[in-house]
Amino acid sequence: MPSDGVIAGSSVSHEHADVDTLAEASGRDQPTVVADLVRRDGVSEAFALQTCNRVEAYVVTDDPATGRAVLDEFLAGVPDDAVVDLDHEDSLRHLLRVAAGLESLVLGEDQILGQIRTAYEEARGAGGIGPMLEDAVTKAIHVGERVRTETGINEGAVSLGTAAARLADGETDLSTATVLVVGAGEMGTLSARSLAAHGAPEIIVANRTVPHAEHVAKEVDADARAIALPAVSAAAARADVVVTATAGEDRVLDAADLDDAGETVVVDLAQPRDVAPAAGDVDDVAVYDLDALETVTDETRQQRRAAADRVEAMIDEEFDRLLDQYKRKRADEVIAAMYESAERVKSREVSTAVSRLEAAGEGDLSAEQREIVESLADALVGQLLAAPTRSLREAAAEDDWTTIHTALQLFDPEFGGEMDGPPAAVADAMAGELPDEFPEERTVDPPIGTLDDD
Repeated sequence: MPSDGVIAGSSVSHEHADVDTLAEASGRDQPTVVADLVRRDGVSEAFALQTCNRVEAYVVTDDPATGRAVLDEFLAGVPDDAVVDLDHEDSLRHLLRVAAGLESLVLGEDQILGQIRTAYEEARGAGGIGPMLEDAVTKAIHVGERVRTETGINEGAVSLGTAAARLADGETDLSTATVLVVGAGEMGTLSARSLAAHGAPEIIVANRTVPHAEHVAKEVDADARAIALPAVSAAAARADVVVTATAGEDRVLDAADLDDAGETVVVDLAQPRDVAPAAGDVDDVAVYDLDALETVTDETRQQRRAAADRVEAMIDEEFDRLLDQYKRKRADEVIAAMYESAERVKSREVSTAVSRLEAAGEGDLSAEQREIVESLADALVGQLLAAPTRSLREAAAEDDWTTIHTALQLFDPEFGGEMDGPPAAVADAMAGELPDEFPEERTVDPPIGTLDDD
């Protein structure tokens, strides 16, 4: 277990939860979720990821039970069968898989990597990222970038927006269709671009902030225009395809808005839903939500399976590197504490030795003489700590955390509260090896035996 605590995670995703359950699991926004989690007792770090098809939270605590209790309380209203609990190593591996696109509805899609970057920056801003999650999330981002550069995991349909366009193209003739896209965020933008790429000649972009909709309309290769959100009902009545992807809490279309629409394909990418479920009961109106996109993505999944096998091997490799990184940090922490304690004893005893020598010689030591004394002390410290240093690094590599914890308690300069000197065990060992000319200056009794006794 790394020195800065242990990670606990919880995941609610499209694999085990429907759209309504995902909505129930979501917090108001990612920064608010992180801020709430880090305020809870025992939590030192927190990270949250909320997308249209997953809600995940991670916390760092001193022990696994505390972290699990915090996350259970956080997701108390979510059915147990929709929540996947993740222990420390499961959390680390899962984050790598998510960033690589292996857990996405569209296998290998690119959008999730940008969403993780955003979540990381928001968690940092909310005070949730510390040394443990810094390493975990940045490693996940690195893995996400690497798999998309070195494999074909993202070839083909790479976003839910693309999947929505493919679904619409299979249900109607997009080459003659009028398309309404509701929402000008990332998902709405991707949807508009994909629909234009599939041949839609006319696209209407609706958004609460009209300038944002105008920006999207300018980006697509089609006859596109922007409208305000209150005009959505009228636009939906004449559209052949409607794709909704807002980030709001309120419905933007209900059954009455589509009563006179005629044959219309509606794809609701929002979470929570933008379109009332009852709209699917209107004659000639077909409504598809995120759950329905599973069938659209099956073909893409098959195309990417070969690449996914290589990505799995890459994740195994990067996962092992991450664990080794934590182990090295733990060993380095203890080694640094050990050397800091030794340096404090060395500095004190060198100062005492110099004072005694100067008093005995009735004059100040020369710079060369001081250097000889200090070099002697440095050599003694280096030789005495060389073997423990090797042992600690070996213990970390072998997951021998009992040895690591014991050493940290022995050598931590802060161990025991407001201590002016090093821990007694360290002082004993080092004082016992000082030259016998200065026995009266020792502040503790020498240890029993000598190095030869070992």
